[in-house]
Amino acid sequence: MSPLPEFYPSTLHLPFNNEVLQAHLQREPPDADPGGEGFWLLLRGSELLLNDLELPTSLPTGLDPSGAIYLGRWQGRPCRALAVSRSAALPEGLAPESLQAAEPQLCIELLSLGALAAQQLYWDKNSARCSQCGGEQERLPGEWGKKCRACGALHFPHIHPCVIVVVRRNDEVLLVRKAEWVAGRYGLVAGFLDMGECLEEAVVREVREETGIRIKNLRYVGSQSWPFPSQLMAGYVADYDGGDIVIETKELEDARWFPVDALPLLPPKRSIARYLIDTYGKAQP
Repeated sequence: MSPLPEFYPSTLHLPFNNEVLQAHLQREPPDADPGGEGFWLLLRGSELLLNDLELPTSLPTGLDPSGAIYLGRWQGRPCRALAVSRSAALPEGLAPESLQAAEPQLCIELLSLGALAAQQLYWDKNSARCSQCGGEQERLPGEWGKKCRACGALHFPHIHPCVIVVVRRNDEVLLVRKAEWVAGRYGLVAGFLDMGECLEEAVVREVREETGIRIKNLRYVGSQSWPFPSQLMAGYVADYDGGDIVIETKELEDARWFPVDALPLLPPKRSIARYLIDTYGKAQP
């Protein structure tokens, strides 16, 4: 059984949001690294390498620390993230734990810290070169942004906004399924914003495009950082306004209305999708 909570009082308290880390992590820019011993977040893709579900406090032999990124102080000690090659042998004494597991074996704080480290490493790797001229970039003092040494362009971490919505029809909810998901699992309509769209427009478009359904009474609920690799999920609830289900087969394998008392396999509770279903799935009288 996962040590994650069974209930979240709001979306603010979901895994991967900064609120979860406030009591343990003092975030600081990379150039504030004080040196000395501390904690290591060793990421092999989306796997965090741990020693008995604890962060190692020394760098395993054979790993090059030159690519490490300082994140701040975790429980008062320096905390650094380092990418480990998938092709490299697993360091002795360490075991991988997936940050995307449906039932993570990590506490919510460590799960969220590992995901933050993965997102920071992703940004650092993909911002090595300037997107305007291809020149090398250097860090801006005191922050996470970078500056191109050649053309002077400034770049900051890219966060990609997405929308996700639970649509209600009396005592039914609209659920969809993608072919690559775990067998039998259904979730919610979701998608990235198009240029020129506000969040609400994106919700209406995504529901219409993927299922053919029209919606009304759209209300914002909350959001969740989704660092796989760098999304922000904005959650909504809406009511059915008409139309029959017509599936967009390029995106979905299935879409249907489910009675709230006979739901299929649902997304993990660590996700805003599950929070929306559990909290707003049943239509209010």
